[in-house]
Amino acid sequence: MSATPETEDLLRRHAPQVLGALVRRYGHFDFAEDAVQEALLAAAEQWPRAGVPDNPRGWLIRVGARRLTDALRAEEARRAREEKVAALAPRDAFTAPPPGADRAPREDDTLTLLFLSCHPDLTPPAQIALTLRAVGGLTTAEIARAYLVPEATMAQRISRAKQKVRGVRFGRPDNWENRLPAVLQTLYLIFNEGYTATSGTSLTRHELAGEAIRLTREVHRLLPDHGEVAGLLALMLLTDARREARTGPYGELVPLDEQDRDRWDKAAIDEGVDLVTRALTRGPAGPYRLRAAIAAVHDEAPSAQETDWEEILGLYDVLVRIVPGPVERLNRAVAVAMARGPRAGLAELVSLEDELGAGHRLDAVRGHLLERAGAHDEARAAYEAAAAKTLSLPEQRYLHARAARLRP
Repeated sequence: MSATPETEDLLRRHAPQVLGALVRRYGHFDFAEDAVQEALLAAAEQWPRAGVPDNPRGWLIRVGARRLTDALRAEEARRAREEKVAALAPRDAFTAPPPGADRAPREDDTLTLLFLSCHPDLTPPAQIALTLRAVGGLTTAEIARAYLVPEATMAQRISRAKQKVRGVRFGRPDNWENRLPAVLQTLYLIFNEGYTATSGTSLTRHELAGEAIRLTREVHRLLPDHGEVAGLLALMLLTDARREARTGPYGELVPLDEQDRDRWDKAAIDEGVDLVTRALTRGPAGPYRLRAAIAAVHDEAPSAQETDWEEILGLYDVLVRIVPGPVERLNRAVAVAMARGPRAGLAELVSLEDELGAGHRLDAVRGHLLERAGAHDEARAAYEAAAAKTLSLPEQRYLHARAARLRP
């Protein structure tokens, strides 16, 4: 694309609503998704030269509708099919009001699209991949990195998912509660990509994190008494509350223990703590409530030195019994190191080599713990190994800086 960063942000923000509008009016999810991509490419080429239109979403819907109509006519050239497509054309000027205060949550095409993408005929990985593509606006490469799989594999997964939902009626399904686990995991992944981008020049992608929070609020409005929905929303708020303090004046990464806590969003922390406190009373705690409880312990600590690491370790002990994934165990290893000493944490990393050795996080944590243990040469090597593996420029700079501090 030749678009400016501002145009790309605008396109990413509007893409899910445009796709929802086209699918709602025409059906044909797979054709509509392709048409939206063509409209986005056209906008990326034209808007920097001609200027952004007064109604960018309407412009995208209009162009996407033309592309979709052309594709349907090419697919079904018979006269009857052309007449049906023409009959389905919207009566208005292809404008779609933004979701939010002026639309009821049940009318939010983005939320409906979210549940549609998590169709029960799809496997959970396919549900999440398709939703990240259609609703989250992530590229195939970004989704592949989130799943630690090759881009070609993820492209095939998304393509098969689009074929399976072809012809599905667009609308909020009656059994949408059954799709909730996939929906929550999808929103969690979208938020994570927004809070810490896996690639690029910026540490964060605020529009993705904000969209994940907005959609999670809508799901919470639908299920206000569901503990895990409240837990996920609390986790997002408690994590996003630190956003302003995570970067320095030049966009450099500032680790949690060095952040200026006066810059944290106190209102978001209060809301998140209230949500997770009430959610923990609703039956056995699930993974999102436990993660939110851990985030609350961090956010309520007056300083990094006063963080209750024993409580955090206890929460991680429960979490890894429910979700024994490598990332959860890596985070627990950090808690072990902070509560019991860096050598105890390093011992926990040995079992994670096969699962996380290809990524940068294991080396980054190893470098941090080795530095705390006083093994500066080994720590420097670990930091440099981690820097070579990450595609995030802020993370690269941070890891190189940590390594440079340890040079003789």
